[in-house]
Amino acid sequence: MSSLRFKVVEEAFDRKAVPVEIPAERPETYYAKAVFNRKKMYEYLPKATYNALITAIEDKQPISRSLADSVAEGMKRWAVDNGARHYTHWFHPLTDGTAEKHDAFIDHDGKGGVVEEFSGKLLVQQEPDASSFPNGGIRNTFEARGYSAWDISSPAFILDGTLCIPTIFISYTGESLDYKTPLLRALNAVDRSATEVARLFDPEVKHVKSFLGWEQEYFLVDEALFSARPDLMLTGRTLMGHESAKNQQLEDHYFGAIPSRVEAFMLDLEIEAHRLGIPVKTRHNEVAPNQFELAPIYEETNLANDHNLLVMTLMAEVARRHNFRVLLHEKPFSGINGSGKHNNWSLGTDKGDMLFAPGKTAMDNLRFLTFTVNVMAAVHRHNALLKASIMSATNSHRLGANEAPPAIISIFLGTQLSHVLDQIENATPEQLATLSAKESKELGLAQIPELMLDNTDRNRTSPFAFTGNRFEFRAVGSSANCACSMIALNAAVADQLTSFHKDVKARMDAGASLKDALLEEIRILVKQSKAIHFDGNGYSDEWKEEAARRGLDCETSAPKIFDAYLAPSSVEMFERTGVFSKVELEARNEVKWEMYTKKVQIEARVLGDLAINHIIPVATRYQSLLVDNVVKLKDLFPGVKGAKVVAHDLDTIEKISEHMDIIKTETDRMIEARKAANRIEDEREKAIAYHDTVIPPMEIIRYHIDKLELMVDNEMWPLPKYRELLFIR
Repeated sequence: MSSLRFKVVEEAFDRKAVPVEIPAERPETYYAKAVFNRKKMYEYLPKATYNALITAIEDKQPISRSLADSVAEGMKRWAVDNGARHYTHWFHPLTDGTAEKHDAFIDHDGKGGVVEEFSGKLLVQQEPDASSFPNGGIRNTFEARGYSAWDISSPAFILDGTLCIPTIFISYTGESLDYKTPLLRALNAVDRSATEVARLFDPEVKHVKSFLGWEQEYFLVDEALFSARPDLMLTGRTLMGHESAKNQQLEDHYFGAIPSRVEAFMLDLEIEAHRLGIPVKTRHNEVAPNQFELAPIYEETNLANDHNLLVMTLMAEVARRHNFRVLLHEKPFSGINGSGKHNNWSLGTDKGDMLFAPGKTAMDNLRFLTFTVNVMAAVHRHNALLKASIMSATNSHRLGANEAPPAIISIFLGTQLSHVLDQIENATPEQLATLSAKESKELGLAQIPELMLDNTDRNRTSPFAFTGNRFEFRAVGSSANCACSMIALNAAVADQLTSFHKDVKARMDAGASLKDALLEEIRILVKQSKAIHFDGNGYSDEWKEEAARRGLDCETSAPKIFDAYLAPSSVEMFERTGVFSKVELEARNEVKWEMYTKKVQIEARVLGDLAINHIIPVATRYQSLLVDNVVKLKDLFPGVKGAKVVAHDLDTIEKISEHMDIIKTETDRMIEARKAANRIEDEREKAIAYHDTVIPPMEIIRYHIDKLELMVDNEMWPLPKYRELLFIR
């Protein structure tokens, strides 16, 4: 074994679990201790201020400057009492991460000293540099002004001694430069439209809320091994590496006993998360070795998204304390499962009724069918857009491989719900009217409560599956900002519900009863969206062919998939719902294409360096040893016997030469393709060029390096191998 590899592998294998300081009290006593939640607000704010702020949050109304000053004073006192020395506006730029700029709680006192200061003006608005974040051309380099503004619906929190204030981030000219702004717009849109439809069933409904429960999958790698892999350090995934003889084929890791080092990390992470009010609840081993999952209790979508981003930050910090590195790349290792971030999404009223759950009466179940079928229609109409919302350079490696959903959006409903919809679809208007008059018992609507309880198996191959009282959007990538998919989904559903409400009211104005109007519109939508419904094996090649025949979007090139954002149907939908303007969509696509190009570009550079400066020299040295051995053996065994003795070595020498020749040739081709692509000014065309001309030679290079790994002396191979990376001791 090479000295460096030997050292890091030994160091990794000798690791012991890091002791975790477990609080003496129970979780409920320190839960949300670092959060300025309603309990802290009530304690630190004047009663009038508290009541006014809560009213503004619940009614989604702006607050006055005088109210902001009062809130800021109470928030500062709470933060200082809990050890904070700085504050920051915490926002979500178009990088899939978070951003923050820290300022101390001080100002001049006019006497040569300082005083603690934090006003409503500082709380409500700040001015980050808008040109230094991805903006898609909305801001020029010399136009730096942008604004962050307080999101009163998401509570402030203290992280590492800094008061973090969740905010939106917009340009000087008003366009959103973040994920939170359009997410809030989409949530407001679905609130408005879903409330209108919900009031058809219950006029007392005031609001409909969107809920999200994310499931965060991730890999852990020992820090010493991580540091010995330049590809992991710089790209988050292994650009080369032959499969381990044992990986996930025995299925013995899934839900298995958690290694002690990992359990210590998980406990530490849970304690930190609970202090920040993040309701993490579930932890377990995932399918692939070194792969794990963390999941919380459901929350409202905006807060859940903030918490997921915060968890990703915590994971990286806590992992370092335990000598791990967290890998959130969707496909860090070839040949085994990648990591997703399953988004369990639902809608519920302010009265506590979940709209995707069957009820106790036929009318409750008609409401359930109304919202479920409208989701089907929205996903069908915008299936290309929803695929674009989860696509990235990293997630493109995962989709369609090793139990990941395919790059085709479809909906799984299950046997019994499918049966009910089939009955509705095939009913004539006269039959629907008869069924409506009979409380829809013939459709089985009255019996749905007892039938829908775990009425169907779960379909792991479906990217968008109905799972009882919610939909699970399984195609979201593990490193993604949940907001990207939630923006598209909530906006599409909001637009569809608005259209549905209009059509139902038109039928009622023409004399139809509410039940008749609802059932007829449901029947129409079931027929129109039938193509999106698929309960079979999404991994099969037959489904890909069938999906194409159904007219679903089957594009696999990520740069071209992004085009769905600028399709007329998408632009019109986003403008109708007030979520995005066309300018904002164009800017975001510029960012998506640019980010795709840069990520592939970095990978290509790293792979070229590893191939030429690490792999080829080692393979050459090993080949030279074989050549020396052949010469010596021929001297020792002359003639026919010598030729027979060295035959194997000669064959190996020849194969090594062939692999090295192809690696060198393809590396040169990759470099030239990259240079040619870099000369393209149009971001879309550049991204397509990287996809079409840079990635293919990268895949060939990897194939031949992986072959060399099996041939070159194990002690000489310079990088930790999969069998060393994937099994935590």
